Amino acid sequence: MNDIMCIVDKPIAYSEKSYYLNNRAPLKSLPFMKLPIGHIKPRGWLGKQLDFMLDGVTGRLPEFGKFFEYRNNGWLHPEVDSGWEEVPYWFRGFYSLAAITEDARCLDICRQYIDAMISGQDEDGYFGPKYLKSAKGKNGQVVCDLFPHMVILSAFIEHFEYTGDPRILPFLNRFFRFCSGIPDEMFIPLSTEGNLGWGGKAFGSMRPFVQSVRAGEMLPHLFWYYNQTGDSKALDLARRFFKHIRPPWDEWLDHHAVNFAQRYAYSGIYSQLSQLNYHMDQTEYWYNQHMSTWGQMPRGIFGADERIRPGCVDPRQAFETCGMVEFARNFYMLGRINGNAKYADQCEDIMLNHFPAAYTPDQKALHYLTAANMPQLDVSFHHHFRNGDERSNKSCLAYTPFNRCCGHNAGMGWPWYAQNLWQATSDKGLASWLYAECEVSAKVGYDDADVKLYVDTHYPFKGNVNITLEMDKDTQFPLYLRIPGWCTSFTVYLNGNEVCKQTEKSKFLLMNRLWRHGDQIQIKMEMKTSVTQWPRNGSITVDRGPLSYSIKIEEEWRKHLDIGHDPYRGTAEWPNWEVLPKTPWNYGLVLDRNNIEESVTVNEKERMEEQPWTVEGAPVEIKVKAKRIPNWTLQDETVDELQNSPIRSEEPEEEISMIPLGCARLRMSCLPMIDDSEEANEWQKAAPHIEFAKRSKNRFDIIEPVVNDKKQEDV
Repeated sequence: MNDIMCIVDKPIAYSEKSYYLNNRAPLKSLPFMKLPIGHIKPRGWLGKQLDFMLDGVTGRLPEFGKFFEYRNNGWLHPEVDSGWEEVPYWFRGFYSLAAITEDARCLDICRQYIDAMISGQDEDGYFGPKYLKSAKGKNGQVVCDLFPHMVILSAFIEHFEYTGDPRILPFLNRFFRFCSGIPDEMFIPLSTEGNLGWGGKAFGSMRPFVQSVRAGEMLPHLFWYYNQTGDSKALDLARRFFKHIRPPWDEWLDHHAVNFAQRYAYSGIYSQLSQLNYHMDQTEYWYNQHMSTWGQMPRGIFGADERIRPGCVDPRQAFETCGMVEFARNFYMLGRINGNAKYADQCEDIMLNHFPAAYTPDQKALHYLTAANMPQLDVSFHHHFRNGDERSNKSCLAYTPFNRCCGHNAGMGWPWYAQNLWQATSDKGLASWLYAECEVSAKVGYDDADVKLYVDTHYPFKGNVNITLEMDKDTQFPLYLRIPGWCTSFTVYLNGNEVCKQTEKSKFLLMNRLWRHGDQIQIKMEMKTSVTQWPRNGSITVDRGPLSYSIKIEEEWRKHLDIGHDPYRGTAEWPNWEVLPKTPWNYGLVLDRNNIEESVTVNEKERMEEQPWTVEGAPVEIKVKAKRIPNWTLQDETVDELQNSPIRSEEPEEEISMIPLGCARLRMSCLPMIDDSEEANEWQKAAPHIEFAKRSKNRFDIIEPVVNDKKQEDV
């Protein structure tokens, strides 16, 4: 076969037999396939995050987490009348962490859980806490709550990939048979209130009705099982789950941040079975509609401190950590289904700019909410967030090891990112999907050849990537290199010779050739400094490569053993933390927008710190001119909203430092433009709190939908 080198939008999805799990007919063939867990070993800064996790919240939760005590853990002890989503959330990330790191302690815990759930399976196929099998409400309604099972099944699939355990497929067969037999009145039901939210008031709990907005979580498991076994009943069950997903709440698909991050992708995932193009288009529609309104802030998060709220679109509105990892999980799946490089761009946006700041550097605590503009992380309950108050007993900004949902769910963040650095392709090749230092082992080509790739890079802080191939014999296979959406110059060298220079974005360079042991690929991606201007208020964000930048704010860390009542009461070993600013943050930028490169100075450190995601360890700093805005202050411990740029400031011009957004736990990244033109505005002092309270009254919480052609009364 002749050598081929060209730019492609995506690999072709072939239906022929692959080395890795592709879709069987009638499911749509995939251009990308996930490499089984263990085939990618992260190194460098990413590998170090997993090391931190082993001794951090994810790795140690069973030792101190309240949901792991015997009386609360129905996943180990099914007869215990407790246990819901917390342990499943934790276990799916924990299993990935254990398998990738091959940590003996963690693998032993994984075996205990897998063995307990398999041995505790009922004859009818149900497993897990017995009370979820037929949960009875105060109103007499009986529901089978399957949502936690939708979560924990990911770990069973990874266990099969990692060990080949022969018990897993029969175990899943029995469970899916149980799901098929659940009576209609108990299967993903609406609450008796009939509203389009979670409901559950008459039942006495909203928990059994969460599954109605998240029923699409079962689809990937059913498709995986069908691809392993060819059992068509799995596809019938997938159709049943898909048809039970609740409709959009109104003009918005969903008001809840995590609901949206999960369910916007369901149509696209289901398109594998439906073969209807509009199902993938529908996923794109919901995403674009939502982000264009609520996403006026850098790198893929949107304003929803648990829920979107009318008028709350400023970048001070924070995004839930659960939503970050759920978004990333869907980007992986949609990328494999659709093949479009933009999903990798979207994944990098969130995971490299926001997710690192959601944790303390040692991974021993995390917080619930992260915003693009957030100069103070304190234990106050008085922030302008929907879900941070004394009633809910939540301080949403302080770091705590005891966060209920995010503390369990976010554990899949770095392990799943590591698993998706490379993808297998249906033409028996490999694709570099996300760039990070790692080792990859895979089968490629048409002669059953084994190849190892060693990736050396300081990405995302620098744009150079070196790939070395090792193999026992010369092998022809296609290798795809992703050209990121931010990249304006993508140059590739093969064994020292330039072979490609491209300016196209969000595509792939296909290199199909006879590869030899020791071949080396060098990628050079030029990282230019640029700005994004937000049309809502004219503020700007400084960007460089895949990263956006924040004002460098020196941090003061304060330890707190108590930020409320249980479960937020810390210990000496597992304290809570607040982080307060030691340096000013209320700056606007003085930039020549027509000549950004000349307006800034970029300083790269020669040495990468063991933990680069900190203020002190930031591998890159950008120097820029700025002026203080004295009237820009905190209001009830929350940064005041942005006002329309440009802003006039009489303060002296200063040179300030900016660092990557993921390094900044105290962060200001959407900043006013400063000038003294006739268009410049004076910054007005913050309005009284009562004005904000009136405006933020949440119509999404109080308006009920039409039921039986009659509008319910507003609460």
